[in-house]
Amino acid sequence: MAAAASSTHRPGALDITRRLAEICGPPFARFAGPADEVAGRTARWVAVPGGPHAAAEVLRLAAAHDLTVVPRGAGTKIDWGAAPAQVDIMLDTGRLAGIWHEPQGSGVAEIGAGTPLRAVQATLERTGQRLPIDAPSPGATLGGVLAADEAGPLRLRHGSPCAQLVGVRYLDADGELVSVGEPGTPSLGRAAPTARNRASGSATPAGGPGGAAALFGTGDLPGLDVARLLCGSQGGLGVLVSATLRVQAAPASRVWVSRPVWTPLEVHDLVRAVLAARLDPAAVELDLPVPVPLPRRRVSPWHPSVAGRPDHPALTGQATRPAAAGSLVVLLEGGPADVAERAERLTALLGGDAVVGHAAPEWWGRYPFAPGDTALRIEVPINDLHAAVYALRDAAGSPVPVRGSAGVGTVHAALPGSLAPDRVASILAAVRGVLLARQGRCVVVSAPAPVRRAVDLWGELPTLPCLRTAKAHLDPHHRLAPGRLPGGL
Repeated sequence: MAAAASSTHRPGALDITRRLAEICGPPFARFAGPADEVAGRTARWVAVPGGPHAAAEVLRLAAAHDLTVVPRGAGTKIDWGAAPAQVDIMLDTGRLAGIWHEPQGSGVAEIGAGTPLRAVQATLERTGQRLPIDAPSPGATLGGVLAADEAGPLRLRHGSPCAQLVGVRYLDADGELVSVGEPGTPSLGRAAPTARNRASGSATPAGGPGGAAALFGTGDLPGLDVARLLCGSQGGLGVLVSATLRVQAAPASRVWVSRPVWTPLEVHDLVRAVLAARLDPAAVELDLPVPVPLPRRRVSPWHPSVAGRPDHPALTGQATRPAAAGSLVVLLEGGPADVAERAERLTALLGGDAVVGHAAPEWWGRYPFAPGDTALRIEVPINDLHAAVYALRDAAGSPVPVRGSAGVGTVHAALPGSLAPDRVASILAAVRGVLLARQGRCVVVSAPAPVRRAVDLWGELPTLPCLRTAKAHLDPHHRLAPGRLPGGL
């Protein structure tokens, strides 16, 4: 912090501040404060441009003075991934907001990168529409969700947010405004995976740190879809200005069918049964919290509560069924009659413990980790998800909170922030060893600074050469979020 503060007093710093104020307006350009950090790295300036052209001017100023730029939305994921090597200008996208273009009946909308996702959904809801995007981060902007390719429970039916892209407008490292795609054109993202695809056990990469690399195909760089590259790049390949996404009619009816679960293996069997039943679920989510042991009480055989009950465990010594350790919840969407029919079939499939509700459980669409924890994301074919959870438990020496999309094979887990870096490293090594043969990955989403510095956040990444090529092509001088991408890019 001291080094960053002193750097703003070097020759030319005041001139840069003055120029930023001219571009953005005096209230929207300033020296950075203690809260203006990116994964612990403090910025020198904060600029909040009022539109795409002002944002372009900020980038041109940065290029002229060889300054680095890191975009920031709402800051909900600002501590995800690696710390950048340097943050000269933090480009706040808060004024690049609004639904700018929504042709009547086109099924798409152009949305400013700085628009909170909740605001987008509230606006679309007035006309009976929605974005099929439900990122868990509260208050996240659309640009932040795309930059992390952050997906929530709806990823089972609709894929990641990148799959909803029709077009993007972004700024390259030199401040040139680039448009890719036009409203009404076919989607730039991959087709959303179906439940049947998931049941086959194929792994689909998720977003977050390094997510852009996972979206690479084969071939030369000019043939790659730039819009897909920006998803998951954390601002390291371009600054997103707006995105044109598909919108859809909001479902008339939604129900959540919940079933208690006790073991990862039981979850495996239930998920396979649900996906094979062709019930067209919108989401299949798992919550496995750390079980809290209940105190044991010895009951006298003469106590009124057990008198006359020879089968009571207090008399027979037989163990009772343990309290449920977690929940498997299936979301069904569609017309009221159709949803009711599918819910009836699903409850019969899941058994007598299944319950139908008209509101999501409290944990739905939330991460299992808290600030200060070491947050992990596990991506694995659904057939091997139980093996990954067991491997994590064995490596940690005790149950670990796990939550996420069991129907996709992508879940998050939380390790205590108090764990020493070498202990976290040993857990990662053990889990990654199990996942390697199963075509899975374990990524450190966020972690305390000592852990982040000591461990490999991404693990083995076969597409790193492609990502390096993209960085060299789109940001050859490494001015955009340097060091945020895998391999120190």
